[in-house]
Amino acid sequence: VFIAQSRASGSHRDVEDEELTRIFVMIPKTYTEEDLREKFKMYGDIEYCSIIKNKTTGESKGLGYVRYLKPSQAARAIEECDRSYRAILAEPKNKSSESFEHDYYSNSMRPELRGNTLPFCMQPEFCGFEKAETRIQEPVSKRLSVVSRLPFIQEQLFALFDLVPGLEYCDVQRDPHTNSGYAVIQYSTAASAIYAKYKLHGFEYPPGNRLTVLFLEDGNDSSE
Repeated sequence: VFIAQSRASGSHRDVEDEELTRIFVMIPKTYTEEDLREKFKMYGDIEYCSIIKNKTTGESKGLGYVRYLKPSQAARAIEECDRSYRAILAEPKNKSSESFEHDYYSNSMRPELRGNTLPFCMQPEFCGFEKAETRIQEPVSKRLSVVSRLPFIQEQLFALFDLVPGLEYCDVQRDPHTNSGYAVIQYSTAASAIYAKYKLHGFEYPPGNRLTVLFLEDGNDSSE
């Protein structure tokens, strides 16, 4: 895991001060700033902790910031803290906190690379997606084809599509003439396949290599 500096950023010191040392976490609403510091001090030297509160009631929103002295300490906290904190690097302070909180809530509900335990009902974009998808005239199925200009590694592709619950099998094939990648993916339900296509069609994996994900006829009535 590494963090790249944007060309638009200022000096390296500015980047460290603004973007690489501050993390954003989801916490119990009962936490105080001392509780937050106590939980995260094991990962490095903390400059400050703050809890986001409702401006009207003064109650905690269940979100907070922890700023470390070094980027490596912030990175360690993100990697090693309990997954329930959903720790990520905080946006620069010049982005409104309301906008960042909204983005964070949306993104934190997505499946993580560490597992696929989140049910669809916790993913806002999926809850509203099913109705929108019915407007598409493309016949859907539980089976997908995945095409890539680079060959696939079975275990890696399986892990990628297993982020969506219900994966039944992943069959990787290779064209010996073109060395391109081709795989057939099948899920237990059409809903899972729809979501996988929605999320992974056009996804760059590995970076720079865009995946093409299409529905394959599986012999079932697609109108279901």
